[in-house]
Amino acid sequence: MGEKRITLYRSSDEILLVGEGDFSFSLCLARAFGTAKNMVATSLDSRASLRNKYGSALGNLTELEALGCTIVHRVDVHTMLERPHLIDRHFDYIIFNFPHAGFIARESDDYQIQLHKDLVSGFLYNAKYMLNKGGEIHITHKTTHPFSKWNIKKLAKRQG
Repeated sequence: MGEKRITLYRSSDEILLVGEGDFSFSLCLARAFGTAKNMVATSLDSRASLRNKYGSALGNLTELEALGCTIVHRVDVHTMLERPHLIDRHFDYIIFNFPHAGFIARESDDYQIQLHKDLVSGFLYNAKYMLNKGGEIHITHKTTHPFSKWNIKKLAKRQG
């Protein structure tokens, strides 16, 4: 099987997907590549809680595992450098789609915004040490108010 490409990503790239919900994005990449052997997909949730939160999660996980994906549950982005399966691993791309710190207050409250900023900062701090030379960190995020107040580009510059 030759190398396959979908947008920015190639089947030969080492890819870490962080904070997956139902693992549908990971599965989309894996299906497009025909393999997930170079992919690690993580979630903050346990496998059991995923079953309760997302109806399609277990089916997605089963298919990802069959395609060779490494799945790691209960991964906190603030400490992901220390997790088994992630220690001493380096990636070409580290992807965090729609990071969210949970619902403690209203999205527009300063306290809630700070929680989100702390989440993204913790992720960026850990992720920068997990990149291969020339690797990239990708964060997908809303840019409308109040999400624009997270200042993700500024957070990224602070982390180097």
